[in-house]
Amino acid sequence: MQDDNGPTHPPKLDLGNEYPLSFVEQSEQKFFELIESLPMVAVQGYNRKRQVIYWNDASRRLYGYSREEAYGQLLEDLIIPDHMREDVIKAHQSWLDRNIGIPAEEIELKHKDGHLVPVYSSHVMIKQNTGDCEMFCIDISLQEQKKAKDKLYKMASFDDLTGLPNRRLMEVELSARLIEAERLKRPIAVVFIDLDNFKIINDTLGHHYGDKLLEAVAKALKSEIRTSDMLSRFGGDEFVLLIFDFDGAEGIHELLRRLIGTLDRGFMLGEERFQVSASFGISLFPDDGSSVSQLMRNADAAMYRAKETGKNNICFFTSDINEQLAHYQEITALLRRSLADNSLQLYFQPQINLKNGNIESCEALLRCFDENAQAVSPAIFIPIAEKSGLINRVGDWVIEAACRQLKAWQGTTLENTRVDINLSGKQLTNPHLADQILQTLQDYGLTPFHLGLELTENEVVGGEEWQIEQLEKLRLSGVHISIDDFGTGYSSLVYLRKLPVSSIKIDRSFLHHAMENDSDMAIMQAMITVGHRLGLSVVVEGVETPEQDTLVRSLGCDLAQGFLHAMPMPADQMEPFMAGKT
Repeated sequence: MQDDNGPTHPPKLDLGNEYPLSFVEQSEQKFFELIESLPMVAVQGYNRKRQVIYWNDASRRLYGYSREEAYGQLLEDLIIPDHMREDVIKAHQSWLDRNIGIPAEEIELKHKDGHLVPVYSSHVMIKQNTGDCEMFCIDISLQEQKKAKDKLYKMASFDDLTGLPNRRLMEVELSARLIEAERLKRPIAVVFIDLDNFKIINDTLGHHYGDKLLEAVAKALKSEIRTSDMLSRFGGDEFVLLIFDFDGAEGIHELLRRLIGTLDRGFMLGEERFQVSASFGISLFPDDGSSVSQLMRNADAAMYRAKETGKNNICFFTSDINEQLAHYQEITALLRRSLADNSLQLYFQPQINLKNGNIESCEALLRCFDENAQAVSPAIFIPIAEKSGLINRVGDWVIEAACRQLKAWQGTTLENTRVDINLSGKQLTNPHLADQILQTLQDYGLTPFHLGLELTENEVVGGEEWQIEQLEKLRLSGVHISIDDFGTGYSSLVYLRKLPVSSIKIDRSFLHHAMENDSDMAIMQAMITVGHRLGLSVVVEGVETPEQDTLVRSLGCDLAQGFLHAMPMPADQMEPFMAGKT
């Protein structure tokens, strides 16, 4: 039966007179039993006026309307979003008039409460050649797939810790905005933000508090910017802010000063308030670059200039920074060439036993030469190697070259001399470092006693437990481990008893000051005493005058290294030097 609002019971299928009526009725009943039994497949039936004539229970669960609410209602009034309404009506009419079927596709239809429901929708029409044709929509919910897809998108595009867009999403957004800005002749500002001294807080309090601080900083920064701009987490303690539609450099400077003020208020971690500052580097489109990579590189360079000028500062990219960047790129290219053609060199500076005058070990010092055979200072190329990501390749080269030279010295007067190489903190992030070093020694037929490692305090103190375990593995195998430039970093004597070290090297600055200042001499004496009490040998760097040599002997130092005893020299000069010492 049917009233003006449509049928009150499921329609019957008319398959013609080819089969007995009882079979038709049975088939019809089985069809509706089947679609009623599919809990995840929503089926709706419509007449040629697009009025609902069938609505299974899965449709109720998917779209929120009961059968009673749906029957007799127009398709477009129930589940069709406004922006699709006209197209759906035209498509339905084309199917009726010209037999143009509606293709199956993934679409979003409207729930009773207004939210969109993702489905895979397909259509079938029966009784097409009669005046009572009926259309059935079979909708399969894609909500779980969409949730999974949204989750994957969020994982790929947003930072888990802060919830901010990540580097990938920021660069995609910037790329799209640059095309628009070029067309509309509008500027864009790229601001590179780096927290000052974050590592100290992270290492002192632990990563849990470090993460809490990053979350708090991200929230504070985001609260101060417009919704039209984008703040992203670039990585570590670095953020990137994209500013659109601004009124000159003054407007940017005012915003960043406000951000500095926000950070100056500090953040509560546990029961303590911690102060944090940041350095800001800005590059502008189109003046400072027209591509994502140019603008990011120049903003990064400006940020480093801000740090150099005292941190907690703002710096716009300028031509002299451009020259500095060109120098950076030149040294990076030189390092790549030197690694490719194996033209790096090791020089060796002996460490002298102050009790018997023997050479116990020597430090391997890396040298890099330009195309004119001029030496480039390690103070220049080592930081660039670290910043450019080449430091691990450079470090691997040094390990191999030192072992190769030690092998060459076997059977000579230098065969028992230990060579100490410098390790970068970034090399400590390699979980296979200990195995790599021990395997290289084995490959050259050397024992672990032939090799020593030097690390600065800042690279060791606060390291992950597994990193310290790697050093412990090396020390137990016989590799000598020394804390280099001791006294210039954390200067925590408590850490010495926890770290797997064999010796400390007191930084040259203490020796120079001790010659002039009794307080510095007392500090130096204290470091030597504590080192000896902990069973460590003590090396003093920078011994350049007889007076300094006399002082370090009187203070009880074990070994001395410096120009007074020996200049750094290439490998082929080590044997003659050794001969002169005997």
